[in-house]
Amino acid sequence: MIYLTIIISAIFVNNIVLSQFLGICPFMGVSKKINTALGMGAAVTFVMVLASMVTYLIQKYILVKFGIEFLQTIAYILVIAALVQLVEIVLKKVSPPLYQALGVYLPLITTNCAILGVAILIIQKNFSMLEGIVFAAASAIGFAFALVIFAGIREHLDLMDVPKGMRGTPIALVVAGILALAFMGFAGIV
Repeated sequence: MIYLTIIISAIFVNNIVLSQFLGICPFMGVSKKINTALGMGAAVTFVMVLASMVTYLIQKYILVKFGIEFLQTIAYILVIAALVQLVEIVLKKVSPPLYQALGVYLPLITTNCAILGVAILIIQKNFSMLEGIVFAAASAIGFAFALVIFAGIREHLDLMDVPKGMRGTPIALVVAGILALAFMGFAGIV
């Protein structure tokens, strides 16, 4: 039951991007096309789950063991940067079109505060390794879910007659706010 609560909470109620406002840069930047949003969501999911597992182990068996917990942020950033490089190399070989579609946004995963935030939240919430993996996967799915919904809305907005002063980023921010309000409706579930 605890895992179901973690999943529902991370995807809907405490959505990492719409409720906790982590990962806004890729959320706004990659959400113009659904295909790109799906690719970014998959890349973030892979990196977030892997980074959460590795950072949990580093925290438990290195930082805490040697009493150097104050190095947590630096250690986590190094791990995330290395994993993003791994994803970039794999995508370049496996899926060159996706690699080109993500373009400059793939390196943004390195500085995506959603990934760092989830890794730190796992430690702050005293999750076990399995709970942390479930939380990371659900948070990544929630991020991808919000990103794809937002991309679909933005694609639809491109076909609409939006007033000149609201085109582009202004209407995107208004829609993001409305989407965040819609996700607040799930707060009574958990």
